[in-house]
Formats: sequence, structure tokens, C-alpha cells
Amino acid sequence: MEFCKQFNARTQDKPGKILPVVITYYADKSFDFIVKTPPVAIQLLEATKQKSGSAEPNRKKVAEITWDQVKTIAEDKMVDLNCFTLEAAMKMVAGTARSMGIAVKGTFPVNN
Repeated sequence: MEFCKQFNARTQDKPGKILPVVITYYADKSFDFIVKTPPVAIQLLEATKQKSGSAEPNRKKVAEITWDQVKTIAEDKMVDLNCFTLEAAMKMVAGTARSMGIAVKGTFPVNN
């Protein structure tokens, strides 16, 4: 019951969102937990206003997304991703989008 109270208190500004949680449970029955950002797939579906990805992502595209939207999602998810640069995070988000049948419009923006 205590977990539910603490979870609701920490996430009251994000109602209805899917939030992964890492719970550490100790021998004295106490616990700590970390609330992470929503998964990239969920953020992509919200950005494109789709209910689900494509059943055949290589043949049937369900939506399009811009590199600016990819950058916004990558910046939000950067703390949870296993990469060091924003460009790498953007490539990971774009890869997830492609595997869901979401096309990324334009060319990859290169920092010079």
C-alpha cells in the first residue's frame, strides 16, 4: 500500500501515462523505486496520434514523424538510453520508429 501512495504522489503530474519503475526491495521490508521516462514506442505513438504500430513495418507505413520530433523524444529519453550523444539517441529513436512502421521525414541533421 505504501508503494501505491508514493508512486501516485510522484506521478500525479503524468496521469494515464505508462511509466516504467525500478523497485529495490530490502530485507527489512523497506523499498526504494525510480520512476523512468515513458518508453520510446509509447512516445512515438503519442507524437503520431496512432493506437499501434504497423503489423508489417517494412511494407506498410502507418505515420510519419519529423527529425525535430525525433530530437524532442531523444532529449526526453536521453537519461534512460545507453548512448552518450544526442545524435546517437536520435538514431536509436529513429530505429524504433522504423521498426514500428513510422517513417522519418527528411535527412538526418548533421552538426558541423
